[in-house]
Amino acid sequence: MWKDYSSSYIKNNRASGISVMVAAFISALLLSLLCSIFYNIWAYEVERLRHEEGDWQGRITGDISEEALEQIRNYANIESALINETLSEGQNTVVDITFRHMRSILTDMPRIADLAGLSSESVSYNYALLNLYLIRDPNDPAPRMIFPLFLAVTVMACFSLIMIIHNSFAVSMNARIHQFGILSSVGAAPGQIRACLLQEAAVLCSLPIVAGNIIGIAISAGLVKGVNWMLEDVAGRIPMGWGFHPLILVLSFVITMVTVWISAWIPARKMSRITPISAIKNTGELQLKRKKRSPALAIMFGIEGELAGNALKAQKKALRTANLSLTVSFLAFTLTMCFFTLTAISQRMTYFTRYQDAWDVMATIKGTEIDIFEDAPVLQGLPGLRSAYIYQKAAAKRLLTEEMCSDAFLAMGGLRNASPSYVTASEGGWLVNAPVLILDDASFLDYCGQVGAPADINGCIVINRIRDVNNPNFRDVQYSPYLKETQKNTVLSRAGQEDMTAQIPVLCYTRQLPVLKEAYAEVDYYELVHVLPVSVWREIKGQIGGGEEDLYVRILAREGAELAEVNEIVQNMEQLLGGKYEAVIENRIQDTINNETMIDGMMMIFGGFCVLLAIIGIGNVFSNTLGFVRQRRRELARYLSVGLTPEGIRKMFCVEALVIAGRPALITLPLTVAAVWAMTKASYLEPMIFVREAPVAPVLVFFLAIFAFVALAYYLGGRKALKCSLIEALRDDTVM
Repeated sequence: MWKDYSSSYIKNNRASGISVMVAAFISALLLSLLCSIFYNIWAYEVERLRHEEGDWQGRITGDISEEALEQIRNYANIESALINETLSEGQNTVVDITFRHMRSILTDMPRIADLAGLSSESVSYNYALLNLYLIRDPNDPAPRMIFPLFLAVTVMACFSLIMIIHNSFAVSMNARIHQFGILSSVGAAPGQIRACLLQEAAVLCSLPIVAGNIIGIAISAGLVKGVNWMLEDVAGRIPMGWGFHPLILVLSFVITMVTVWISAWIPARKMSRITPISAIKNTGELQLKRKKRSPALAIMFGIEGELAGNALKAQKKALRTANLSLTVSFLAFTLTMCFFTLTAISQRMTYFTRYQDAWDVMATIKGTEIDIFEDAPVLQGLPGLRSAYIYQKAAAKRLLTEEMCSDAFLAMGGLRNASPSYVTASEGGWLVNAPVLILDDASFLDYCGQVGAPADINGCIVINRIRDVNNPNFRDVQYSPYLKETQKNTVLSRAGQEDMTAQIPVLCYTRQLPVLKEAYAEVDYYELVHVLPVSVWREIKGQIGGGEEDLYVRILAREGAELAEVNEIVQNMEQLLGGKYEAVIENRIQDTINNETMIDGMMMIFGGFCVLLAIIGIGNVFSNTLGFVRQRRRELARYLSVGLTPEGIRKMFCVEALVIAGRPALITLPLTVAAVWAMTKASYLEPMIFVREAPVAPVLVFFLAIFAFVALAYYLGGRKALKCSLIEALRDDTVM
């Protein structure tokens, strides 16, 4: 009997059946697509980080003996502990560690350091990689919010997709409460009704779920290929490989099947608690109740607005998914556009615009020290160059006393208020970090001419400036003199072995750094930078050490040089350096183009997720409007019988569509303004700079698209509902 009843209902109510099938298909497709895309992005980020930074999770640096290394390797949770030959130097051994169970890394690493006889300060973590496994260290200075945001959007999208199927069943079953009441009155048991609904769910949803999952996987593969095609010109980018984990398929299948089962079970369980008389009386129609008036809509649109407000309140549960999805999608899209706009502005101001007159080409020559580099004259003689600086960096310490500090610096608190993380108090004063820039002699003499120092390669230049340590605004940095310019010599000491010192004559004190890519005193405000020629470095290298392994070449092309000219310089440098050295060459103009492309790609991916969320909400609106035809015919017929014209009903539907589409904007705009204000304040960015570049056009297009589809859903549902005759609509429903 129940098989015949289900078959009869499905055949005679194709619109309701199609609505459920479409909901199941869209949900399975998008759920499979979301899970697959998320997995591939996650796998790509893991692979990219391992390629760029190495396959390590934790790192220990210090004087580690063979015995200590063996103890580290015998630690229970360690999978591998390998010496990093590239970073290890002298007595400082760097050990890269990977774990079997990464979750305990934050507690295991200090214990491992203790095994090696080292302090917890010798421990460092691969924060970016750990963040991809949702392991967060409170000491990590970077916010790293993109991946958690992406995960949160994915989870919200999956939840909304699950609600689509549930809502489609709920709309279909609520329209049949009257019928099931009649069946209950003639002896149908709640268990029989539940079996009937589950049977219908299996018939309607099995094929759409299978097809949706398969097509979703195929679309994800196509999207990955599309992203690779769009970003194929980005230099140095690792192509994104497409992969598919069987658990993704199992997860999407299980979630959709469980959702279908729950979606059919809930209405049946609800009906089993309703008495036959109550079910027969409940026609599911929407009636105007004075206590549910909508004064705002009534004032703006008259009686049609009041009827629309009442109808929306009566459909509150049915439209819950639509309201949530449309609001979340619009909010996510708006915040995403604003976030990436702010990111682009910040990167342009703090990097590309800031350094557009500092460098056009940067070369990092691996494993080469400046005092043995012999190709400096050839590099500086390449055609098309405005200037070429060749330099190396080193770390040192400098002992300062209060008598050496300037009055302006002492007025800010001096070194007494400095963080012990950067400044170490000692018996004679305070040890501060003194980064050393070692220029080749020709570059140093050119720099001397810029700052007005004597043209002499037998001394150093001290960068005598310190920012206001009480003002965290990094966009408007105010500098004051760091030291009194009375000291004719400076004494640098080896970091960690302060008894190893070197005295150097001071040629000049200046606030002007060499025009390089490097920036100093952005984290450690108390750094005292020294600029040396390579001739001096050869003499003191043995005392202070601390030199980095790599050599740097900063190139400025001619004024107004375009990409083609800079590319030619890069090619000439590759020909010169390629056969002798391992060099990595950066092109600032090309980097700018690549960065814009990457931001556009990220905006496309996140915007695509927001569009999916909007599709979920719009799908819910379509499901509700096409499914409420039977439910609202009696309501509309009663309105017509008391004098409301078809034009009035159409106006009522227009008001409903306007409220459904407009509510997300009314909720989102104040939240977006507050979020943008907070982000601009946190980044010390003038609000008007953002206002001039605010993503008004894409947000407006997104809103108009939502409004257009909601209006289309109401147009199709309203047209179908108004086709029935007054007498037929007022008749009691009959069992199908």
